[in-house]
Amino acid sequence: MKGRLASLIAAAVALFAVVGLAACGSDDKKSSSTGGGGKAEGKTIALLLPETKTTRYEAHDRPAFEAQVKRDCPSCKVIYANATQDPQKQQTQAESALTDGADVLALDAVDVKSATAIVQKANQQNVPVIAYDRLIPDADLYAYVSFNNVRQGQIQAQTLVDKLGPSAKGKSIIMINGAPTDPSAGDYKKGAHMVLDRSGLKIAKEYDTSDWSPDKAQREMEQAITSVGKSGFVGVYSANDGMAGGAIAAMQAAGIKPGTIPITGGDAEVAAIQRLLTGDQFSTIYLGIKKQAQVSADLAVAAAKGGPPPPNVINAKVNNGKEDVPSVLLTPVAVTKNNIEGTVVKDGFYAPKEICTGKYAQACSSAGLG
Repeated sequence: MKGRLASLIAAAVALFAVVGLAACGSDDKKSSSTGGGGKAEGKTIALLLPETKTTRYEAHDRPAFEAQVKRDCPSCKVIYANATQDPQKQQTQAESALTDGADVLALDAVDVKSATAIVQKANQQNVPVIAYDRLIPDADLYAYVSFNNVRQGQIQAQTLVDKLGPSAKGKSIIMINGAPTDPSAGDYKKGAHMVLDRSGLKIAKEYDTSDWSPDKAQREMEQAITSVGKSGFVGVYSANDGMAGGAIAAMQAAGIKPGTIPITGGDAEVAAIQRLLTGDQFSTIYLGIKKQAQVSADLAVAAAKGGPPPPNVINAKVNNGKEDVPSVLLTPVAVTKNNIEGTVVKDGFYAPKEICTGKYAQACSSAGLG
């Protein structure tokens, strides 16, 4: 009897041990699965930006993106690199990020055509890619985050047409577009032409400016003035603020008083906002870059979790030649001297103290800022 009892006890102990081990194994497997597919903790996200000539990238995009990732996933790591307008350098940076274990790439391409190879390599390693600001063609993308770029071109051009008024019909303007390697520049140009071509204005000279370079825009403006004369145009369409600054410098050098010929811009750079206040530049475009960076960070964290783009975030589908890419398209806003406070200041993009420095203090005071 004692022997049988001992045998029963031993069997029970053995069974308990087996069940316990199985339970432990089940917990371990569950923990591993959740950590790899359902959580973003400890993941690495790479942010690859294209250049530094446009001040927005270092001053706004990067810090807003990194801060939002930190809020969404405190233990996530952000790898950052800027290609300084060199597509080969960006290729190397992307390869380095993948080698360093990036789980997601948020890529603002220098050259969208060559960036397709970056996306292909990332896909081969099961790393999703978010096209940031510029749509990458013929590539398998996780998502695309930008603005309604055609609409931006329309808004820019319409501000110029409205400023010039009906009396300018039949007169000429100069058109300075962005980099031909940037599809966003093509969209701005398309939108602008949709307005300008039916406005009654003539386009005396038109340029596509490589690298969005202010220096090249200045030389283009100099060429235009030489060709048509100082009084041969009544306005300038510039696709961004840096190029507007270059064009204004060329007009000043030619003896054209700033403000007498209205000029557009884009990106709402602080220097452009200051030029609006003094009247040297007529308009710019506020893109809500902070919002763009934050949404991109949210998507990057979602991608790191292994899930699809959150449907409550996606508001469009944009075809890139290969697929309809889940997209977030934000709305651009025109800024003139009259609505600086209600746009870039109200949104916290700039504090008055950042704008109202030195010689701009009086202009700020007159405009009710500061």
